[in-house]
Amino acid sequence: MRVLIILPTFNEAQNLKGVVEKIINLNLEADILIIDDNSIDGTREMASGLIEKYKEKVFLIERPAKLGLGSAYIEGFRFALGDNYEYVFEMDADFSHNPEEIPVFLEAVQSADVVIGSRYLDGIRIMNWPLSRLILSYAANVYARLMSGLKLTDLTSGYKCFSRKALEALPISLIKSNGYAFQVEVNFWCRKLGLRLKEIPITFTDRRAGSSKMSGEIVREAFFLGLKLLCKRCQMTK
Repeated sequence: MRVLIILPTFNEAQNLKGVVEKIINLNLEADILIIDDNSIDGTREMASGLIEKYKEKVFLIERPAKLGLGSAYIEGFRFALGDNYEYVFEMDADFSHNPEEIPVFLEAVQSADVVIGSRYLDGIRIMNWPLSRLILSYAANVYARLMSGLKLTDLTSGYKCFSRKALEALPISLIKSNGYAFQVEVNFWCRKLGLRLKEIPITFTDRRAGSSKMSGEIVREAFFLGLKLLCKRCQMTK
């Protein structure tokens, strides 16, 4: 079973080494692909050191600018498809996603095409977020559900496992969202294509170090994606 874990990074030098080593210490048949958006805090240098230490287990794609989360994952998906990985993870590199939950995803994906780690499936399982951020996240999920028609509890979750079948089916060249709207758009396509989506509960913990990448631009992108998905739903029912 060949597994690839994609870790997009932008200024994650304080977190990256710990996350990678925690994944390695799970002793899974898993490789790690770091996709760095021109970090200026030493993240790239740290990634190079990890590649040297864990030869043929850790890989790095260096990008020339801050090109965004969505395009990083698209690049990672192409890497995975080109190198014949069977299962592919999306995962944050800041410890907000617990690497120890990876085996649970791998078990769940045996009966699904895409497994989504939900922060809301079994109550609210979010640690150390300010109330304002929690309200924003919850409201974004309610909005995304209404506009997309998807019956998922956490459409914006960034902790996921895809089967190869799912990645081969996704029209990745058509997916343009870059912030957390990317997760909603991918979920929408997966459901539209008839893929089996399964949610499992995860515990999400706010990043250990560094700053959040949330911005007004990301929120606006998600708002307009919702309108676009609603229009697509209306066209599909005609």
